[in-house]
Amino acid sequence: MRFFKMLAVALTLALPLAVAMSDADARPGGGGSMGSRGSKTYSAPPSTKTAPGTAQPMQRTQTQPGATTPAAAPQSGGFFNRPGMGMLGGLAAGFLGAGLLGMMFGGGFMSGLGGFASILGLIIQVVLVVVIARLAWGWWQRRKAASEGNAYASGPAGGPSTFDAQPQQQATNNPYAMPMGGGAGGGGGFNNRPVPLQIKPDDYDAFERMLGEVQAAWSNEDEAKLNVLATPEMASYFREDLAANKNRGVVNKVTNVKLLQGDLAEAWSEGPTDYATLAMRFALTEKTIEKASGRIVDGSDTPIEATEVWTFSRRHGGQWELSAIQQTN
Repeated sequence: MRFFKMLAVALTLALPLAVAMSDADARPGGGGSMGSRGSKTYSAPPSTKTAPGTAQPMQRTQTQPGATTPAAAPQSGGFFNRPGMGMLGGLAAGFLGAGLLGMMFGGGFMSGLGGFASILGLIIQVVLVVVIARLAWGWWQRRKAASEGNAYASGPAGGPSTFDAQPQQQATNNPYAMPMGGGAGGGGGFNNRPVPLQIKPDDYDAFERMLGEVQAAWSNEDEAKLNVLATPEMASYFREDLAANKNRGVVNKVTNVKLLQGDLAEAWSEGPTDYATLAMRFALTEKTIEKASGRIVDGSDTPIEATEVWTFSRRHGGQWELSAIQQTN
């Protein structure tokens, strides 16, 4: 009974993540998080006014974890601590330990297994404590990163931001709330250490335009256009999702896209590549249509709102490309 109670607690912790991953939307990305943000791929973008929560981790990415991820603890010697043994090694060690104790106290090799249920319960409790501790540590780290990011985004005390210094007509037409250049510096782990990047009004215009262009190309199943608008990695994910839709005999239609609010989370350069991560809240109409009958199988013609974190990248002097899409919590 105690084992099942522990299992229920573990399932309760995992349920929110499972629900979040099961939600499917008609817009590009299907309501998931995918792509790459250079050396910051495994770091949560700073919170902003548009997206005050946290961005979900990447569910699909080709970027391999580098030195930005905590190094694994050194493996101690012994058979049951070999890489890849994991829980199997722990259970085997439990069996062996129980048998040896039985032999030491004269009860035979198998006599120590009478308390194996207690050992298993202890292992489950330790695992749950570790999981909860890791979740709490991750929450604290995200909170700390968010506070640091917002402090940076507020700009120098007493001075206008770069975008505020532009003509009023440009500032009125651009919906971004905090378009300052810069972003969290920090951590490398890659050969090219990130350095702050200045984002200009023309860049914001490009980001807003690309928001609509990507949605339109996705709705039209225009893979050639998506190859131009997105990085090769993101374009490959779009092709996979479009192929899955074709197998199901459906098409996603996203229309009436309008940016309502947006702001810069961080912007930086790594060697020859620039990155800009922005939170965007936009209105849209999304639905999934069965090709054979034209019947709406999901969604509707009623406009809705969505908030996502998009990252764009470019080679110095080149055009911006969509590099990542992340959902918000």
